Amino acid sequence: MDKAAHHRKIIHIDMDAFYASVEQRDNPEYRGKAIAVGGSPEGRGGVVATASYEARKFGVHSAMPSKQARQLCPEIIFIRPRFSVYKEVSQKIREIFGRYTDLIEPLSLDEAYLDVTEDKQGIGSAIEVAKLIKQAIKDELSLTASAGVSINKFVAKIASDMNKPDGLTFIGPSSVEAFMERLQVEKFFGVGKVTAAKMKGMGLHTGADLKTLSEEEMVKHFGKTGRFYYQIARGIDDREVQPNRETKSIGAEDTFPYDLTEADEMLTELDRLSEIVARRLQNYQLRGRTVTLKIKYSDFRQITRNQSFAEPVGDTSIIAETAKKLLLATEPDGKSIRLLGVTLSNFGDLLKPAKDDHSNQLELFEE
Repeated sequence: MDKAAHHRKIIHIDMDAFYASVEQRDNPEYRGKAIAVGGSPEGRGGVVATASYEARKFGVHSAMPSKQARQLCPEIIFIRPRFSVYKEVSQKIREIFGRYTDLIEPLSLDEAYLDVTEDKQGIGSAIEVAKLIKQAIKDELSLTASAGVSINKFVAKIASDMNKPDGLTFIGPSSVEAFMERLQVEKFFGVGKVTAAKMKGMGLHTGADLKTLSEEEMVKHFGKTGRFYYQIARGIDDREVQPNRETKSIGAEDTFPYDLTEADEMLTELDRLSEIVARRLQNYQLRGRTVTLKIKYSDFRQITRNQSFAEPVGDTSIIAETAKKLLLATEPDGKSIRLLGVTLSNFGDLLKPAKDDHSNQLELFEE
């Protein structure tokens, strides 16, 4: 039997600078200009949710403090996000996906995996389906998307980022393993800065380098995730596209370039992380009952603390104040902290934002 017949056909669609592109589409005065959705025009607080490609040329990117964005690009225009509009556009994008497959796994408002192994229209070619989807998004919504096409989710996601904006990258079955061998470890989806630095410190710079380690060695150095790295370095990813994927928690964490030792610094970081979490909750239209604080110290010791509420919460202020309270209970002054994380879980009621919701909170990161 032809082995190729067993390969899945996976497409990862990622909208290009989604929020900023919607704003430029709807407001001609923003076209061709450096804009940032989110943040603060005065640079006094908040962070960038999405930057237009004109702003990205100056080094502005998502999750960047607005003050820094202003320093890099003095002419940048900060725009208040319009979540109801973005959600409406996202639904129209989903409807376009639905013409070709019911196996759609949304990751956020602006990206999703599609399994088109058996597409509804009998087209047979994942590349052709991706082209049709991209063209429909352009024709019907006046927006552009980038697509990655491959035999599994991992490679398709990496491929979608290779030729942005408006890109289409295909990595076929015979090319996957060689592609993964050439890929720099920091480009592996799921490998953060700390893990990438650890890998490089071990002389592991590419997928080919990772393949020199046995599965046991990978687990020894990287824990349970080592098994995933072992598989993916060989181009193996058996995860299915899950159309009913349930979100169980939403969080944000950061490893700092230097250890934090003063409580004031830590509290400032918790404000920022709580803002990110609140935006992501907005994105998924969720509230949660349990706030969890994660702390990793300079000696890599890790603790978590949590607090639960009788009613679901989702506001930045509540998340931040809870996280701060949990932190202060650990008596952090003088301790060296390398990582902080904030997570909301135990989801309940849907979040219903007010029509005039002007909260200054961050949305999702864009890869």
